[in-house]
Amino acid sequence: MTANLSKTLTLLLIEDDDGDAFLVEELLNQAQAPPRIFRARNLREAKEQLTPQIQCVLVDLSLPDASRLEALEEVLALAPHTAVLVLTGLRDVHVGVSAVQSGAQDYLVKGDVDARLLARSIRYAMERKRADLAQLKLVQAELTAQENARLESALLPSPLLRSTAIEHVTRYLPGSGGTLAGDFFDTVQTPDGSVHLVIGDVCGHGPDEAALGVALRIAWRTLVLAGQPDDTLLRTLDTLLRAERKAPEIFTTLCTATISPDLSHATMRVVGHPPPLLVRDGEVRVVTEVPSGPPLGIFADAEWAVIDVPLGTEWSMMLYTDGLIEAAVGEPSRLLGVEGLLDLVRAHGAIDLDRLISHVGTLSDDLAVVMVRRCNT
Repeated sequence: MTANLSKTLTLLLIEDDDGDAFLVEELLNQAQAPPRIFRARNLREAKEQLTPQIQCVLVDLSLPDASRLEALEEVLALAPHTAVLVLTGLRDVHVGVSAVQSGAQDYLVKGDVDARLLARSIRYAMERKRADLAQLKLVQAELTAQENARLESALLPSPLLRSTAIEHVTRYLPGSGGTLAGDFFDTVQTPDGSVHLVIGDVCGHGPDEAALGVALRIAWRTLVLAGQPDDTLLRTLDTLLRAERKAPEIFTTLCTATISPDLSHATMRVVGHPPPLLVRDGEVRVVTEVPSGPPLGIFADAEWAVIDVPLGTEWSMMLYTDGLIEAAVGEPSRLLGVEGLLDLVRAHGAIDLDRLISHVGTLSDDLAVVMVRRCNT
């Protein structure tokens, strides 16, 4: 009966016995599409021939330079993404079972092999390996998603806000690449009634950048609750960034705002960050006295000037990361930009985050937004 291998495969046979090797090759030559067979007589030769083109390895467990499962372990380490089929003698069936438990896809007893069984075992071994790899990728994806969720939760905390005189709204959207970034924000109201806000962006994408963003956000909250002045706070964050970053070119932009207890005035520091947007007495504008200074992690002796912003009695303020103004709108080559953002807010007549984001096109970077509004009741 013709062996059922309808597609030409590339196999590596690791067998030191010429007679057994000849038998395997003869059986495989009966297949509908005989495979390309490379042979190695020992593990040393196998290492030289285990290339990415090999789709399945047939390995004898009795090799001159490896005993029993040692040969299998070496092959699995050298070809972790390749199906492995173990050949064993009649008296070594229990060894074959141990081989499957150790990572082989199947085992064959040499004396019981015919062309059909051999072809079917190779085909099934490859399918099992494909399923194992798919399952591994799924588990890895689930673990990555869980880790990302934990990092995002730490990057985007619940505000410590007691006042009912302020409306506080946040939004976060991941970029189109789906890779976690280092955008973070936080809001803390201190015992004197002042409301402190921060929004920041660690350059780059990935879990390292996100973890660094988490560290900076937690440090900011701690320093605010400890009553540290803004100058000390920024210098401490700069020191922390330099100590924790993985590479010297990593920097962080951020914007801080402290709203006075009577909600009529704010002081800001714009640290290499996009300018905050302010709606005051119906007028939509950006804070023009920016930036206060360079991003964190650039200059060791950097200083950041204070920006005084009168708020009045009716106002809304929006802090955001550059993912918002770098979003594509209309033609792919056209970015929203600060002026485009102002135009959208003016068209809406107020800062409505959901309507605003719905008008933004494809995101090339994560988007984080914090909006606070004085509630006149």
